[in-house]
Amino acid sequence: MTKFSRRQFIITAGTATAGSLLAHGCSNSNSTTQNGSSTSPSATNVSTQSNTPKVETTTAKLGFIALTDASPLIIAKEKGLFEKYGMTDVQLIKQASWPVTRDNIKLGSAGNGIDGAHILSPMPYLITLNEGVPMYILARLNTNGQAISVANEYKELNLGLDSKALKAASDKAKANKQQLKMAITLPGGTHDLWMRYWLAAGGIDPDKDVSTEPVPPPQMVANMKVGTVNAFCVGEPWNAQLVNQKLGYTALVTGELWKDHPEKAFAMRKDWVDKNPNAAKSLLMAVQEAQIWCDQAENKDEMCQIVSNRKYFKVPEQDIVERAKGNIDYGNGRVEQNSPVLMKFWADNASYPYKSHDMWFLTENIRWGKLPANTDTKKIIDAVNREDLWKEAAKAIGQQAAIPSSTSRGVETFFDGVKFDPEKPQDYLNSLKIKAVKA
Repeated sequence: MTKFSRRQFIITAGTATAGSLLAHGCSNSNSTTQNGSSTSPSATNVSTQSNTPKVETTTAKLGFIALTDASPLIIAKEKGLFEKYGMTDVQLIKQASWPVTRDNIKLGSAGNGIDGAHILSPMPYLITLNEGVPMYILARLNTNGQAISVANEYKELNLGLDSKALKAASDKAKANKQQLKMAITLPGGTHDLWMRYWLAAGGIDPDKDVSTEPVPPPQMVANMKVGTVNAFCVGEPWNAQLVNQKLGYTALVTGELWKDHPEKAFAMRKDWVDKNPNAAKSLLMAVQEAQIWCDQAENKDEMCQIVSNRKYFKVPEQDIVERAKGNIDYGNGRVEQNSPVLMKFWADNASYPYKSHDMWFLTENIRWGKLPANTDTKKIIDAVNREDLWKEAAKAIGQQAAIPSSTSRGVETFFDGVKFDPEKPQDYLNSLKIKAVKA
């Protein structure tokens, strides 16, 4: 871990404004994604307080990191949705890094930590298996919305989905007894897996040909500026900020690597949910309703204005808003408008925590030696993934039609043509040329 990831601080977000749910979009009768498809439900179908369960506690401490995909938690707070469902004392507590999030979850609120968080989707499994603190995934917070960005030093390579051009640069660095440094946010986390997949698909071994360096998301751009890292994989707004500051360019957005891939999750400690099942359901209802709001095109500007605030992201709104709308300036002359792989919060089942996606995350962690090869993946997924609670909450807010018919999204296809069948993860492992595990 770099020195940057050791800097730990926790900033407690201020109290929410008493914004009404009816303001700016929550009473609109039509809901569309940015590219115009009507895949989000009508906000008028969202439930009222009459469906709120009687909560065991009104208090919860939830962590978040300054990333656009934390928006549903922030909007649930700022628009009064937690309060609407009886959770009147929810605190959003800013985290400095994913290791800090992990450590505060281990402490729990009783130990001055947190009860749950906006979190990398593999982390609840890593915390459950490696840290001895059982967790539940209650919802997926978003799909898409991350990127791999590269320093201007490598602009002439014009890197895109194909990473092969980096091999020569890697070999040159190794010849000088150095390594290219590729920043990720947490070993075994989503950004680590996206970076590794991209490199390996181009014939680059991420464990031998380059160095993967954990760096907190808000410090990615600063690291690139001083040359500490040569490339990074992180969520927004940090890729857009890099481009806006003309320090580098985006090689790819991760939705191009895997269309509508799962990304962050809303997860909580198992003991908290088991003790407070109605409160957990109320939190989930609020988050789901916030996801619906965040996905409405007419709300994007307000969403970005809110999250850019000093107490949340503390970045210029212009670093967030365009990519949130699907308008992507890659910084190398390529500009895409209304991208179909923009960050989605609710559209196209973005919120539903498919167990098949968790199977991929665990399989990739086995691939790279982050989990033992004999991990009982199905057993741990059934223990951690609470898609049953997601369904209950969705029904309670009038979104029964949004419940998928299966907890598997089926066979997934990546940009390089590789397919992942969640029913046959070992076949997937066997097919991969570059890996740490012997399959």
